[in-house]
Amino acid sequence: MTGTLYIVSTPIGNLEDITYRAIRILQEVSIIAAEDTRRTQKLCTYYQIGTPLTSYHDFNKEEKTDILLHRLQEGSSIALVCDAGTPLISDPGFYLVRRAIEANISLIPIPGPSSILAALCVSGLPTDRFIFEGFVPRKPGAREKFFHNLTEETGTIIVFETPHRILNTLTVMHTILGNRHIVLTRELTKFNEEILRGEIESIAQQLKGKPIKGEITLLIQGLSQRKKRQLISPTQIPFTHLLSE
Repeated sequence: MTGTLYIVSTPIGNLEDITYRAIRILQEVSIIAAEDTRRTQKLCTYYQIGTPLTSYHDFNKEEKTDILLHRLQEGSSIALVCDAGTPLISDPGFYLVRRAIEANISLIPIPGPSSILAALCVSGLPTDRFIFEGFVPRKPGAREKFFHNLTEETGTIIVFETPHRILNTLTVMHTILGNRHIVLTRELTKFNEEILRGEIESIAQQLKGKPIKGEITLLIQGLSQRKKRQLISPTQIPFTHLLSE
């Protein structure tokens, strides 16, 4: 009889943000496959979970998937976790899950924290329709194309961005999307949690010259049908002065 692959959500910051079921599963499985074993070990230590850990990340996912599938086919149960939050959201877990489905392995989700939903529910932006686009591309050309593809999106747009690129990204957004309302959330559920709401230009002014740390989940107001005709031409929006002052 084959084992079960559990997809276990873990805290995005505050270690208390975990379900009783998730703790029980992490205690009962044969092994925990973690994106960063050092981070997951802190969680295990906090809850006195003695289950062995093994690394599973972008750089070893192909060879490690074969090993984990073999263990599952032998009857062992495995918990897949990421660094924080729900696995498979912009992390390598998708590769293992797809292979497990092909091998007819039983998969069970253990739901829990997600920075996407946590940010959305406190944003004040519409929640009836939203789209998650993952990390904003690093290269300038790809970044511009990324936002050009979102100009007609009417739902709330959610993206991830890093602290050292956020100001450049806001500049590109302002040029392509106009001075839309955004919500920038940083370090959600952690001690230095921060939520900034306002138009792009206002948020950029608040961040300029300020040390920015931690993971950022950024929410962007969608383009409503009513505002389509009012969209300002990108050539009419001077914004780069914010970075040069």
